[in-house]
Amino acid sequence: MFRRHRRLRKNEAIRSMVRETVLMPEDFIYPLFVIEGENIKREISSLPGNYHYSLDRLAEAIKEVEEAGVRGVILFGIPSHKDEIGSGAFDSEGIIQKAVRKIKEISKDIYVITDVCMCEYTSHGHCGIIHDHDVDNDETLEYIGKVALSHAKAGADMVAPSDMMDGRIQIIRDVLDDAGYKNVPIMAYSAKYSSAFYGPFREAAGSAPEFGDRKSYQMDPANLREAMLEIEDDINEGADIIMVKPALSYLDVIRWARDRYDHPIAAYSVSGEYAMVKAGAKLGYIDEKKIALEMLTSIKRAGADMIITYYAVEASRWIKNS
Repeated sequence: MFRRHRRLRKNEAIRSMVRETVLMPEDFIYPLFVIEGENIKREISSLPGNYHYSLDRLAEAIKEVEEAGVRGVILFGIPSHKDEIGSGAFDSEGIIQKAVRKIKEISKDIYVITDVCMCEYTSHGHCGIIHDHDVDNDETLEYIGKVALSHAKAGADMVAPSDMMDGRIQIIRDVLDDAGYKNVPIMAYSAKYSSAFYGPFREAAGSAPEFGDRKSYQMDPANLREAMLEIEDDINEGADIIMVKPALSYLDVIRWARDRYDHPIAAYSVSGEYAMVKAGAKLGYIDEKKIALEMLTSIKRAGADMIITYYAVEASRWIKNS
């Protein structure tokens, strides 16, 4: 006798009862781009529907996030000044530090995560200190620790180092603990690949490297087993949450990580994934809502506990109204 699988697909009522993966607004983290200046809410051309916000317009963004039911944001800053050591990244009056304090004034409920990196703040656009046209791993660690500590002092709920320097999680954990921030967790960009899907973000954040590329510190897209080594090291060094970035072309990496580790897993559905769907929808080739929700469902189904996505607000509205 053959099985009649279609019995449980007859209508939406039964399909919803047996559905294995369910998206919720609480699954999403919304990226926010904060910029120096006043009265700025400027749409990012490469990320339609996303904006550069000045501090005085952040309340509008936070209101949208809260009304959609999204609990967390991750902040990216665009400074007015850049230099060789990315000093704006760890300045107590830097754009991210001011943004964290501002959001905490606006809302006590939004969970604020900060991207800990230097590429937006360095004049050369790389994620650390340059010597002989190469990023010096160990010297960079000192600066990464300063950045994370400055974010914690500003009131960040969580720090998320994205630089991919070896040993950064251990350094950040030690720096935070020594300064009395033992309860600030670390979301580690553990398996962050050197991906072509980052293009729109680099335009949004002004973080394209001035020379060369990031292949010496971000991962080779061809490697899967190496990602498990990176994740394992980050866990051993003190990461509270591990991340796979990008998400959609790396669902196998998410699945492998889910099967091997009990840590919470974040997946970053990056700018290129978002921009492709937006472009296809604008041309009338695809149904944006259906494609976006299917894409996000696949990421959660692969094993992600939380998804950083530019669709966070839109997807949450779709879910709530469905």
